[in-house]
Amino acid sequence: MSELEVEAVEDVEAAGVAAGTAEYVLYGGKGGVGKTTMAAATGLASAHEGTPTLVVSTDPAHSLSDTYETDVPSQPGRLREDVPLWGVEIDPDEAMERASALGFGGDDGAAGGPMGGLGELMGGDEGAANPFGGPMPGADEAAAMQLLIEYLDDERFERVVVDTAPTGHTLRLLELPELMDSMMGRMLQFREKMSGMMGSLTGMFGGDDESDAMGTDGMEEVRERVERLRAVLTDPTRTDFRIVTVPEEMSVMEAKRLRARLEEFGIPVSTVVVNKVMEPLVDVVPDIPDETFVSPNLDACEFCQRRWDVQQDALAEAQELFRGHDVKRVPLLAEEVRGESALRVVGACLS
Repeated sequence: MSELEVEAVEDVEAAGVAAGTAEYVLYGGKGGVGKTTMAAATGLASAHEGTPTLVVSTDPAHSLSDTYETDVPSQPGRLREDVPLWGVEIDPDEAMERASALGFGGDDGAAGGPMGGLGELMGGDEGAANPFGGPMPGADEAAAMQLLIEYLDDERFERVVVDTAPTGHTLRLLELPELMDSMMGRMLQFREKMSGMMGSLTGMFGGDDESDAMGTDGMEEVRERVERLRAVLTDPTRTDFRIVTVPEEMSVMEAKRLRARLEEFGIPVSTVVVNKVMEPLVDVVPDIPDETFVSPNLDACEFCQRRWDVQQDALAEAQELFRGHDVKRVPLLAEEVRGESALRVVGACLS
């Protein structure tokens, strides 16, 4: 990006994208629509406003590092010294280790981590390992949820921006608190029913019921953390789940389905971002001089015109489907969105 383009972007950065933004911002949608770009741009804009911000990627593609043009660690690390920006990309191997600690797979289901081990809570040394070998289904989502809870509790950050995995993974992650809550309730009921008999057996054989008590306490801790996450995700004053789509009919319909599923969980959706729109950047951000950016030539380029016609239909459908939501448009830029300057352009579109 040229110096003229950088100066143009700096000229339009007034209030910024993060002003009035919720504490927790989650970007979701199908793969390839630009969730990472939006999360990175939002995090950078938030940090530029002086808000200590953590950008989290739960996408195994690890494209956040490419977008920021710097190595994003697997544990929260500071990415910039001039602004309070941190980042973390969840490492699949570490996520599975954490999932094993939760009892969702691994060799021993050992307890560990802030949520404790579900295997230990069930009263067994072998944990809840998959009897067919390998990690239990949902292990990666369980680990991702555990990490999100950790980051929500981290006092270093005033805002957490999450680049979620593609839609299917996101929905499984959102379903997990309900599943775990139901499982914990059943386990607690079972322990209560068995407590009298276990107490008798302990007295007869001189056993120690300390581990049983610790297991019950651990289940209560899990329940409390699950409920905390649920409360945060469903609070519109604290959480904003933003759906990202592109101006194509199939992508818009996928976004509609995602919104419906989120509504089932009570997850607030106030913003829909339509990315890669073939229109001049100046139409979205009027303060950027038109001559500083390359725009699609809708007059001389037949391909551009046909694509624009397709996008117009999809845009009209998106506006109708998401009536009442704040629909943001991000133009298709001639250059790949990577690095400071390009992300600030996207941030200007989202403001």
